[in-house]
Amino acid sequence: MGNATGIAMPRLGMTMEEGTVIEWPLSIGDSIEKGETVLIIESEKAEVEIEAMASGVLRHIYVEEGETVPCGTPLGAITKTVDEPFDAEAFHAEIAVVEGESEAEASPEVTLDVAAAPKASERGGKRKPIVPAARALAKKLGIDPELVPGSGPGGRVTKQDVEAFAANREALTPVADGVSLEVRVAGEGDPVVLLPGFGTDLSAFAMQTGMLSERFQVVGINPRGVGLSDAPEADTYPVAQTAADAAACFEGEAHIIGASLGSAAAIELALSHPKRVRSLTLITPFVAAGARLCSVADGWCHVAREASPEGLASMLLPWFFAQGTLGDDTARQRILRGLTQTVKRVPAATLDRMNAGLVAWSGSREADLSKIEVPTLVIAAAEDLLTPGADEIAAAIPGAKLVHVSNAGHAVAIEAPEAVNEAIATHLG
Repeated sequence: MGNATGIAMPRLGMTMEEGTVIEWPLSIGDSIEKGETVLIIESEKAEVEIEAMASGVLRHIYVEEGETVPCGTPLGAITKTVDEPFDAEAFHAEIAVVEGESEAEASPEVTLDVAAAPKASERGGKRKPIVPAARALAKKLGIDPELVPGSGPGGRVTKQDVEAFAANREALTPVADGVSLEVRVAGEGDPVVLLPGFGTDLSAFAMQTGMLSERFQVVGINPRGVGLSDAPEADTYPVAQTAADAAACFEGEAHIIGASLGSAAAIELALSHPKRVRSLTLITPFVAAGARLCSVADGWCHVAREASPEGLASMLLPWFFAQGTLGDDTARQRILRGLTQTVKRVPAATLDRMNAGLVAWSGSREADLSKIEVPTLVIAAAEDLLTPGADEIAAAIPGAKLVHVSNAGHAVAIEAPEAVNEAIATHLG
């Protein structure tokens, strides 16, 4: 099989676990050049073109259009010529991730992670299927198997899934007594810290991670109660605490990028730990939560306790995205699937604590924006219904640059990634 090149489901974002094959533009036997689009996948709320890693012919397809498979799954094969000997089954076994082998060894060029879903009792919906051996191992290790993402058929949790989950738990970053956070790192260079917003995780930056990791060391932080991060009992998760937690997750100075409530933590970090911040990027930020933002946050908390993740995602969709996206059935359904997976990773209890922190912080730093001395980029979205005051924030921060993105809503980093990435690249450059 020395002349064959495998095509596997890539891991494109810091929280990507699986992808869907949308289209094979070529047919089996068609010639293909290295760098040419060989297939289109869907994951992290977006469609992505995957380029061929070698020239030759598309010799075999293992996963048909419309199928969803875990990252690392063999999708197809390219051979140099159409008539050379090729055993599709043997090659599949050769390039498949070996049981027990780490994903890092199988796909060294991609960032790896395992994201966890909250307990079924906290998120609503059906209990996930779990094989008996996995349930027994989880009990032995003191792990709730409902928290473990499953890679088996139909999302079934396997023993290997429990082992991977336990290994990731051991890799958490301590930030305070008894509290450790899920921190994902990709790339090399000066650190860039990503702080997601209210009720979301690092998948909010799925479209920025690849671009940033080409030049920087990307440090993505899931805050308390999100994903694998510990969720200590408390009435509130203060924004200042989120900032302090972030400061404990990297060394020296870093470029800080925050979205929505994450931008509040970024502002707090710049004011409370000024020597740790090299630059700020504030995406759809706020310093005083308006009535609409507070109402949507309250509704988010309530629906999370009562509805399925898909029901919650459906409620949030019109608040996050612009008219054009909502009017495109294909884009809307794709984003809905991704948003459903995101909200699964944030339990209702965490939302309540985040909401209390948001309300307590609102209005507390308006008079301090003039004290921010680092280069600051503010990204505003033309159709942002939740945080429309970005212009005023930019005007209050000395020397801040304001970029307006048209045809985009509050989730501008997902909806208009090209514009956001260009603005960030220019700012950090």
